[in-house]
Amino acid sequence: MLTAQCTAALQRGGELGTRRPGIAATLLLGTGLLLGAGAGVGGTLQLRTQLVDQQRQVEVDRRAMQRELNALAARLGELQAEANRLNALGERLTRVGQLQDGEFDFTRPVGVGGEGAVRDMPRAELEAGMQALSRQFAASGEQLTVLETLLFNRQIDLNAVPSREPVSDSYITSSYGNRADPILGGSQFHKGIDFEADVGDPVLAVADGVVSFSGDRAGYGQTVEIDHGNGYVTRYAHNSRLTRPVGQLVRAGQEIAKAGSTGRSTGAHVHFEVWENGRAVNPHQFLRRNAQRG
Repeated sequence: MLTAQCTAALQRGGELGTRRPGIAATLLLGTGLLLGAGAGVGGTLQLRTQLVDQQRQVEVDRRAMQRELNALAARLGELQAEANRLNALGERLTRVGQLQDGEFDFTRPVGVGGEGAVRDMPRAELEAGMQALSRQFAASGEQLTVLETLLFNRQIDLNAVPSREPVSDSYITSSYGNRADPILGGSQFHKGIDFEADVGDPVLAVADGVVSFSGDRAGYGQTVEIDHGNGYVTRYAHNSRLTRPVGQLVRAGQEIAKAGSTGRSTGAHVHFEVWENGRAVNPHQFLRRNAQRG
C-alpha cells in the first residue's frame, strides 16, 4: 500500500513540476524519504518472520531430541532394573551355595580402565551397545536361573539327608557299635548314638521329612521316627513327651519331642538312630557331613 501511495505522489509531483518546480523538488525529496522508510520496515518484517520460523524449527528439533532422550532413559531404566534383578539373584546364589563371605560382592563396583583418545559416541553406536548389553543380561539371567534351580534342588536333597544333631549344644555319651550293656552288663550292639540331654530339652529333626511313627516302642520308650525319603529314616528314643503326630511334615531343626528317660534307660538322654534302606547305619558319617558343611 505504501509503494502505491508513493507512486501516485510521484505522478502528481511530475504534473506539479511542470507548473511549480520548487514545490515539485520538495515533493520528490519527501517521496524518497518515504521510499527509504518503507524499504526499512519491509526488511525488518522479513527478519522477524525468519526469526519466528527459526524459533519454531528449534522448538521442533528440541522436542524431537527430548523424545529420543526419554526413549533412551526408559531403556536405561529397564537395563538398571535387570541389573538389580541379576544382583539379587547372585546374592541368593551366594547364600544358597554357601560361598565364602566377600568372594562374590554384588554391591561393589567392578574395576575398569583403558587408554587412548576419547571421541564422541554416535547415537547409533550407543543404541547398538545398549542392545548388546540387554542380550548379555538376558543370557546371564537364564544361566543364573538354571544355576539357582540346580542349587535349590541340591539344597533340598541335602535337607533330606540326616546331617544335623538331634540336640543343640550337646555331646555324645555313647557311640554306635559294640559296647557293654549299661543295665545288665555283657556285650551289646548299640544301633545308634546317645546324646546328653536334660528332661524337657527340645529334640530336633535332623532333616526334612514326614513323621512315620510317634508312640511307645518296646525298649525305646516314647519314640519318634521320621521318613526323609531316598531310603532314609531316623529314630529318636527315650523321650518324655512327643510333640508331632504321625503324618506331619517337619523341617530340619524343628522340635519333634522333649528329651527324657522312658523305656530301657538309666537317665535322661536322646538315643538317635539312622536307617538306610531298612538297615541301621552308623550316624557318625552323617555328623561328619554336618561338620564339613559348617
